[in-house]
Amino acid sequence: MYKLIEPEVAGSLGDQTQIDNSFFPPLIKNLHYEFEGWLGDDLVESFPCYIVTERLRKGIESKQLSGISFDQVLVSKSETFLELYPDRELPNFFWAKINGESNKDDFFITKKNILAISEKAYSLLKGYNIDQADVENLE
Repeated sequence: MYKLIEPEVAGSLGDQTQIDNSFFPPLIKNLHYEFEGWLGDDLVESFPCYIVTERLRKGIESKQLSGISFDQVLVSKSETFLELYPDRELPNFFWAKINGESNKDDFFITKKNILAISEKAYSLLKGYNIDQADVENLE
């Protein structure tokens, strides 16, 4: 049984993102995530990318979940973020590259470009902050 998860959108792709729009979903070569706000979730997105806190990355790696790898992400705070949360520190984030096969791996992207996770992955994620994410069963 798999679940669909739509994480908190806490920002957008920053100007230093290297993106190839000749593909759909766009191909991202270098990711810059600019936070507009952040409600504290360990998993956030900005189409077509997902980023996770270092804490969640370590949890995923310790459980050896499949269909996901990690890379560096440049993180910045927008003017809005700085005005709303002048003292808020952001944890270390990593780019979560989803490359799993449908209904085989713990993480994969559906044909409708939604992140799908296995029960095993969901059990792990529930131990982290995913309060802003919408989760439903994959039909």
